[in-house]
Amino acid sequence: MTDRQQQPHRKRTSQWRRRKSYRCDTCGREQPFCWSCPCGFMICWDCMEENFWGMTCNGITWTCPDCGAIRNFGND
Repeated sequence: MTDRQQQPHRKRTSQWRRRKSYRCDTCGREQPFCWSCPCGFMICWDCMEENFWGMTCNGITWTCPDCGAIRNFGND
């Protein structure tokens, strides 16, 4: 038997866990979903819709106002 077969079965946990709630950096409210950047910036749907004209030029990507990273909306 190999070492793998002898070890008890462990439940695999994902490193990409979904947050239970998000806090929008623009309005400061807790939201069930926010677009987020690796730098820590988060923006909710309402604020993104209100600031859409300044954060995107093509409707496919948005630019983080904190670090300038180009992020996608997830609609590849």
